[in-house]
Amino acid sequence: MNGVLTALLAVVVAAGAALVLVEAIHLLVQRLGKRSELWADLARTAHRPFRALVVIYAIQQALRSGVDNFAGRGTVLHLLVLCIIAAAAWLVGALLLVVEDLALNRYRTDVPDNLRARRLKTQVVMLRRVTVAAMVVLSIGVMLMTFPGVRTIGASLLASAGLISVVAALAAQSTLGNVFAGLQLAFSDAVRVDDVVVVEGEWGRIEELTLTYVAVQIWDDRRLILPTSYFTTKPFQNWTRNSSAVLGTAEVDVDWSAPVEDLRAELRRICESSDLWDGRTCVLQVTEAIGGMIRLRALVSASDAGTLWDLRCLVRERLVGWVWENNQGALPRLRADTDPPPPQRHGVALPAPDPGVGSTTAFHPADEEKR
Repeated sequence: MNGVLTALLAVVVAAGAALVLVEAIHLLVQRLGKRSELWADLARTAHRPFRALVVIYAIQQALRSGVDNFAGRGTVLHLLVLCIIAAAAWLVGALLLVVEDLALNRYRTDVPDNLRARRLKTQVVMLRRVTVAAMVVLSIGVMLMTFPGVRTIGASLLASAGLISVVAALAAQSTLGNVFAGLQLAFSDAVRVDDVVVVEGEWGRIEELTLTYVAVQIWDDRRLILPTSYFTTKPFQNWTRNSSAVLGTAEVDVDWSAPVEDLRAELRRICESSDLWDGRTCVLQVTEAIGGMIRLRALVSASDAGTLWDLRCLVRERLVGWVWENNQGALPRLRADTDPPPPQRHGVALPAPDPGVGSTTAFHPADEEKR
């Protein structure tokens, strides 16, 4: 009984001293965080895992050095070692988050020219996922190696590691393929977070890129979930591969009598009066002249895909309105021949019937005068 009380007293003293030390360090880091975003992020992210690691380590050292006469001491110490390993992995993961935030805060993705920032964000996030996954596996492995029986089993399994690796590779072929495809996407710049893509006939943005899947946010807020291997094995459109600025068209059908030069001048006026246009391209061309109508194609440019969509709609709306208000004769027309075709028999035209014999032609006074 005295041994248990002594152990509890040692735990309380050690834990209390560790908490005081951790909170003192935390207050110091918070004060430094008022001057630096890095220290502020450390105070927010690493406080709890650091506290857990220090407290558990202090308790373990107190039990190991000062108390040795209570039942179950070995088991408790072993559990504390496992907790120390888990807390250390938690702390390292938190520090990785701080490093990621530090790298990403230097490059903003909410600005028009954000190509470099999106590339860095994609690579940093992917590396963090790989590192965290590796740390989890490594920490579990270290925990298992603290058991003597597991160490013995591990030594015996080394002899059959080749066979196990082959079986594991066959069983996880699809998963491993997606993992390597995710790493390839992150460092090949084929696709990045916030890229505008057209995939499976859908227009959207890359919302999330992980080791196994890619989430595409469709324009109507749906999500298209695709395996990462899709983007390494099938073609897709990337509208922001080199820059976010894009070109787009707005087509209008009008009559042959439409004043093309006046419409070209109107397109220029529409673009110059709109904040949606980026000043690069504003062209009106006749692309087709068949079927009794001509097709006008307005080619315009904008800083990004979303702005381009609004500009295309604006151009189409204003051109249609200008034609209606200023030249309604240029509206599309349908022309048809109203004269009936001559009667045929077996593909040969028949002679016209004699109007005087069995004719159903209506009588007109002029016919009487001719007679």
